[in-house]
Amino acid sequence: MTAYDPNNIFAKILKGEIPSHKIYEDDHTYPFMDVMPMVDGHCLVIPKQGSRNILDADPAMLGHVMATVQKVARAAVKAFRAEGCQVRQYNEQAAGQTVFHLHFHILPLKTGETVKPHVGGMAEQAVLAKQAEMIRAVI
Repeated sequence: MTAYDPNNIFAKILKGEIPSHKIYEDDHTYPFMDVMPMVDGHCLVIPKQGSRNILDADPAMLGHVMATVQKVARAAVKAFRAEGCQVRQYNEQAAGQTVFHLHFHILPLKTGETVKPHVGGMAEQAVLAKQAEMIRAVI
């Protein structure tokens, strides 16, 4: 497995080099809106500690990350009046990982809702800002 690259896009977001729409932050995690959302309210949770994916992650850090995933998932479901959510996580290119910093996707969903592919154009920044605020208001 390739080593963690501290210059990946999520590491740059953590360093403030690339802007993001923050939802919440604590000592261990940083949740923010996905710029290419698959559904309204699609957000990501990343650890502040660098790891490529779950295969090289510190087990103690994973506990903090999963607590935040649960907190943000509950808030996203409530904020978007969803009926449930998907939590997705990919490990290495063969499994579909494209950014090699551990991250969890949270997709609030209603029954029958279509999930768009995670490719293509970026969402409007104003929309992402509003959606981040909707989730923050529930947290």
